[in-house]
Amino acid sequence: QVRLVESGGGLVQTGDSLRLSCAASGRPLRYYHVGWFRQAPGKEREFVASISGSGGSTYYAESVKGRFTITRDNAKNTMYLQMNSLKPEDTAGYFCATSAKELASRSGEYNYWGQGTQVTVSS
Repeated sequence: QVRLVESGGGLVQTGDSLRLSCAASGRPLRYYHVGWFRQAPGKEREFVASISGSGGSTYYAESVKGRFTITRDNAKNTMYLQMNSLKPEDTAGYFCATSAKELASRSGEYNYWGQGTQVTVSS
């Protein structure tokens, strides 16, 4: 029922920053807990970060902790992923998704997904 569209990806250099956005339509984003995943070619989809419906709690993968920040603005039906100190290993397609479970970290626990936005970090 909810449609998600990611934006903000691009080609950057090691150490640069990017902010990804995920805009929801069809249903209010506040109905859902949300998260970000990424997937590089030939690799499995990897959990990045999640945030509770009200924005009061967050959870991060160890690989991005201290560098990435997940936020949401329910009034704008939008969630964000601020990515700092980017590394080549962060290169992947990034996807936002919704979940009925708070701070879920498994892809199977998410139901609606965006189309993805590509982030490429050169060395």
